[in-house]
Amino acid sequence: MQEVFKQPEWVGSTNIYEVNLRQYTREGTIAAFRTHLPRLQDMGVEVLWFMPVQPISKKHRKGSLGSYYACSSYVDINPEFGTLDDFKSMVKEIHSLGMKVIIDWVANHTGWDHEWTHTNPDFYTKDHHGNFKPPVETWEDVIHLNYMNGDLWKAMIQDMEFWVKECDIDGFRCDMAALVPLDFWAAARRHIDTHKTLFWYGEFDQWGEEAYGKVFDASYTWHWMHVAQEYYKHRWKLVSLDAALTGYNHKKPAHHLRTFFTSNHDENSWNGTEYEKYGNMALPLAVFSSMWKGIPLIYSGQELPNQKRLLFFDKDEIAWKGKPALHDFYKKLLTLRKTHPVFQTAYHHVLTWRISTTDNHSVFAFARTNLSHHLVVLLNFSDQRVRIQLDDQRLKGTYTDLFTGKSVTLKDLHSLDPWGYVVLG
Repeated sequence: MQEVFKQPEWVGSTNIYEVNLRQYTREGTIAAFRTHLPRLQDMGVEVLWFMPVQPISKKHRKGSLGSYYACSSYVDINPEFGTLDDFKSMVKEIHSLGMKVIIDWVANHTGWDHEWTHTNPDFYTKDHHGNFKPPVETWEDVIHLNYMNGDLWKAMIQDMEFWVKECDIDGFRCDMAALVPLDFWAAARRHIDTHKTLFWYGEFDQWGEEAYGKVFDASYTWHWMHVAQEYYKHRWKLVSLDAALTGYNHKKPAHHLRTFFTSNHDENSWNGTEYEKYGNMALPLAVFSSMWKGIPLIYSGQELPNQKRLLFFDKDEIAWKGKPALHDFYKKLLTLRKTHPVFQTAYHHVLTWRISTTDNHSVFAFARTNLSHHLVVLLNFSDQRVRIQLDDQRLKGTYTDLFTGKSVTLKDLHSLDPWGYVVLG
């Protein structure tokens, strides 16, 4: 029988906010970031995902500060950010505010001067000369770990356990999860979850990687993201979006969740901001990410909104200026997820389906239903004002418009602005 891991009860209705500590403030420290916690709590953020907090290798590092993803130790804090005590104190404060903490975990590789290169060189794969080697030719600043070595498994699990026992974190976001054997992740979860039921979030979304969904609670939607980008840039037909989502519906296991996003650290730095990729479609896509079945992911600064690519290997501060313009936009969406009945029950008990309108070429409309409770979302994925009629007897009744606060019925909806969005709950 296939092993089934227990998913934390709060995962189904949660959201994730990715924290780039280096770029978040001028100081780039844990202490400076903590001043933003009350604002993030007010915005409705529930899970804070911290990009790797461990010290960064100096050998072969890229740029002036190096990559977060090239660590020199798994069980210490990057002095650029502060101390381990600083991190522990911050976790306690985050918990006191009702939020969770997950940390990035890079199990596939380390930096060139990781402590294991001296104490356990057999933990690494070698080239034909017996030298350490990168996992991918262009990842010159990291070296590949060898999971044929059982002692590596024990050491890696012990280091992951450290952050749960010492810092009381609530889970892991596992970098490039499918590059690491699935059996390792199962062993790690089986052991570490004895301390507390953690949230396991894996970076994978390729055909053939579905088995990883049996161990991880949630994963990515790279395919959806790329299709949505092509839809916007090349004016693909709306059916292409439906096809991408249908593909996820057929993936197993059924309880596995997907995270939807318009940006993250990789996308922002290497492929462009959400406004470079999606233009005016960025906000309706953000609405989709929050309301569709799954978990919405927000990247540092999207609430500004941030319109620049952040440097990856060097200092490049996010330009905070007063209250972010999209704070209330995200607050409304995240608060609805926390309060509406369609988000407050088991994932498989909620029916989500596409709604037909009188303009199915431009309007992406869908409903979510939990018994007698309905949520209706209409998104105009075009640069033209569209006239619509929507009279679905399954969804009759009076709703509250999330963004205007007005009471409306479906018959009251007659048009949508270019790139407009309506959420009825």
